[in-house]
Amino acid sequence: NKNRGRIFALNFQVIIKTINFEGWTKNLMEENIKETVKQMLTEYLQKNGHRKTPERYAILDTIYSIKGHFDIDMLYKYMETDGEFRVSRATLYNTIILLVDANLVIKHQFGSSSQYERAYKNETHHHVICTECGKVTEFQDEGLKQAIGETKLKSFTASHYSLYIYGVCSKCSRAKKKKIN
Repeated sequence: NKNRGRIFALNFQVIIKTINFEGWTKNLMEENIKETVKQMLTEYLQKNGHRKTPERYAILDTIYSIKGHFDIDMLYKYMETDGEFRVSRATLYNTIILLVDANLVIKHQFGSSSQYERAYKNETHHHVICTECGKVTEFQDEGLKQAIGETKLKSFTASHYSLYIYGVCSKCSRAKKKKIN
């Protein structure tokens, strides 16, 4: 029995070394996240008396396949080419509102454009927005996260936050300098 256990352990180690364990784990985690958000949507729909339509679940699945920010046009094009369902823009707008209310999607207002990103298991990050070209870049800063996390707010319990820093990106800054010269 001892030898069987050792052989199994050795075989298991060899198997782990021969497969792309990290990629497999990442895919499994993504699928678990998708299943969790589907369950959260089901609970939200039931609680609020909304219908459980396949289009809503397809939109949610598509959103949780997108890395980073997206707008309605990008989501529409993605669903049109890669998605299982073709949905109207009206369905997208209505579903996005519902998903924001369900805390499954975060809405950002970058200048005059609305962009969205998934909310569940989304790592805290910050945004720099170019006031010239509108480019939005995400960045992480542990010092900022820590400072904000340690901030004491009187009579208020924070659940999450967004940080936007506006300015001019290096590309636009170079273009401005070239114009002047």
